[in-house]
Amino acid sequence: MGLLNNNNLRWKMAALLCFASALNYIDRNTLAILAPTIQKELHWTDVDYANITALFVFSYTVMYAISGRIIDRIGTRKGFAYSVGSWSLVSVLHAFANSVGQFSIARFFLGITESANFPAGVKSVTEWFPMKERALAVGIFSAGSAIGATLAVPLVTFIAIAWGWRMAFVITGALGFIWLLLWLRYYYLPEHNTRISDEERALILNEEKGKIDQIHSTAVGIKWILMQKESWGCFAGRIFIDPVVYFFIFWIPKYLHDVQGLSLAEIGVTAWLPYAAMGIGTILGGYFPKILIERKKWSLNKARKTIMLIASLAIPVFCFALTLKVSPFAAVLFMSGIMLSHGLWSNITLPTEVFSKKIQATVTGIGGTLGGIMSVITQKLIGITVGSHSYLPIFIFIGSAYLVAFILVQVLIGKIGKIQELQTQ
Repeated sequence: MGLLNNNNLRWKMAALLCFASALNYIDRNTLAILAPTIQKELHWTDVDYANITALFVFSYTVMYAISGRIIDRIGTRKGFAYSVGSWSLVSVLHAFANSVGQFSIARFFLGITESANFPAGVKSVTEWFPMKERALAVGIFSAGSAIGATLAVPLVTFIAIAWGWRMAFVITGALGFIWLLLWLRYYYLPEHNTRISDEERALILNEEKGKIDQIHSTAVGIKWILMQKESWGCFAGRIFIDPVVYFFIFWIPKYLHDVQGLSLAEIGVTAWLPYAAMGIGTILGGYFPKILIERKKWSLNKARKTIMLIASLAIPVFCFALTLKVSPFAAVLFMSGIMLSHGLWSNITLPTEVFSKKIQATVTGIGGTLGGIMSVITQKLIGITVGSHSYLPIFIFIGSAYLVAFILVQVLIGKIGKIQELQTQ
């Protein structure tokens, strides 16, 4: 029996998507881990490093929406292959950079090529999973981000110590080509895949899914997407929530140092826990609704919104606890609770539960761009707030962001799982 040949082929596709997302975060985090070493050797200033990283954020944010549109046009098999192959090559080329300018160019193109990861992954889920399983499948895919962020530190550190920092870029980048070979060999749509069983194909391509995910012969324009209130319900989940994730990515170590007084070594031991919790949360955010649907016979709308509401109510409690005088260990646990709840909320899943698969990558891409723009703005505000006041306003924003996003989803989207009809242009 082949590697991907049984009645659970769709879940192995989800594992392949998780692998891609893990590589995405390993490659983007490699420079951050190696920065002190590279700075010392190439004589960078902190301003130089900030400018290099800013170019990645800029190109990634701008290209996110464009990448989603491209994926919808050319398909996931080709689009994802081009993306992973390109970012893996760019990652390897970092090893040959010797100046601030060369690293800046490399990070700029890494942002462009990595931007297709989430639009392609989300669209792939809709091609392989029925509606009731999509939240779980997207959770598995998204968990790769946390896995990659968690594994990057020991992997990159080991390679750099053993063979030097340039080889760390070569090896981590080369991992993408292994994924590419697996993807091109095994990823075909269910209706064309020879390894899938008739039973599983029927589950994926059932009559209901055929109706809600029908493909129209005429393209749907960006204007139509932007005019739908349901689109803005999906966008709200990115605009209010993405800044929270960026805060935890960039500010957890600084918070633990400035407020909790942890040393660099102590931060290294504890700071990975919130990211691991996020990975667990993304899986549970799909698993719990699936169980409620199958065992309690709840609708997708009731199951998903119940979990979203629980997460939205739990996060303010954890944020309030962080404003109190707590031990460093308790602070890490509370932050882990926030990131676990973030995963349960599953904001990136919404487009798959609202729109036809024909435009899901586009909606995901636009939402990612809007969330990225908001994140850039909030990063500036966070720096000003922390510098002149404290972390209290930040935790107030985090505590309210998920509740606001939930209300907007309720008002703008309405019933989750009711797929919007596409209007031909």
